[in-house]
Amino acid sequence: MKIGIVGLAQSGKTTLFNALTGAHIETAAFSKENAHRAVVKVPDDRLEQLTDIFQPKKKTPATIEYIDLAGLSPAQEKVGFSDQFLGQIRLVDAILVLVRAFEDDSILHPLKTVDPLRDFKYIEAEFIISDLSIIENRMQRLSRQMKSKKSDADMRELTLLEKCKAFLENEKPLRQFEMSIDEEMIVRGYQFLTQKPLILVLNISETDIQHEEEKRATIPVTDLDSNSALLAISAQIEMEIGQLSDAEAVDFQKEIGIQQSAMDKLIRTSHDLLGLISFFTVGEDEVKAWTIRSNTKAPQAAGAVHTDFERGFIRAEVVHFDDFIQRKSLTRCKSDGVMHLEGKEYIVKDGDIINFRFAI
Repeated sequence: MKIGIVGLAQSGKTTLFNALTGAHIETAAFSKENAHRAVVKVPDDRLEQLTDIFQPKKKTPATIEYIDLAGLSPAQEKVGFSDQFLGQIRLVDAILVLVRAFEDDSILHPLKTVDPLRDFKYIEAEFIISDLSIIENRMQRLSRQMKSKKSDADMRELTLLEKCKAFLENEKPLRQFEMSIDEEMIVRGYQFLTQKPLILVLNISETDIQHEEEKRATIPVTDLDSNSALLAISAQIEMEIGQLSDAEAVDFQKEIGIQQSAMDKLIRTSHDLLGLISFFTVGEDEVKAWTIRSNTKAPQAAGAVHTDFERGFIRAEVVHFDDFIQRKSLTRCKSDGVMHLEGKEYIVKDGDIINFRFAI
């Protein structure tokens, strides 16, 4: 799964990327041609507990890929996003919008003043304009095509695009537009930016770390929805913490009053917002967390492990983490009746420990 980091110039995007990934990219030396990419481990205490019990040769956590895209400049002569930027952001599964909420006279804000809500609305408006452009172009092509040959599929698509266009013209993102499964299938290929899940991150100063709730309150709840999340993070402080040893990081966090790593919170929020869950495979060789979308059936989950597992799926031996951790033994789980066999219609749950039976 890929998450693109977007923000105005001087908002702290690359600092946040460094904090997330442990990279040491110069914040002032960004190439507009190439985005920075890194795969980040999803923190999961369940994986750590399973590793302690099985003592495997290898531990593999779930991962998310973050992509640091070029900063947006409101002062640029060309209005809207560049083709390069659009080509990169349309391929991500979710968008992380970073807005500056810290004051620093040595770092000039491209709009002269610090206003997180204004910056967010500016970026969201650009997303809306981009989606409208795609819709209008497609509607024109459909209309020309339907003059010579009209099909039910074209009519359904045109009707849906007209609704989407009206919704966007009311300055509302398509995340808030309810669609049926069939309608989602119709527009899936367009990769609308305002339809992607969104994480809004306020980049706050060290002095505001103890006042996160007040900072988050500057964004009205009406600007958020069930497909978005809001966090307040000091990217600079988190980057500094990431460069310390574990012991030094713990001491530093206590000193400035941080109880939980903001990076862990952000990564977990990213994972949950994308509608992802984790199931586990365990053994002496490897304990691994596998990432799938919620409501995935057992054969498709098996396919995440190996395509042969899905193709030759027979059954899945399943025990949930909560039941296993009480017993700490697969043998006891079987004897206590909490491990069960499931077929092709079983919906995998977050925290399931699974052994797949298959035959090719």
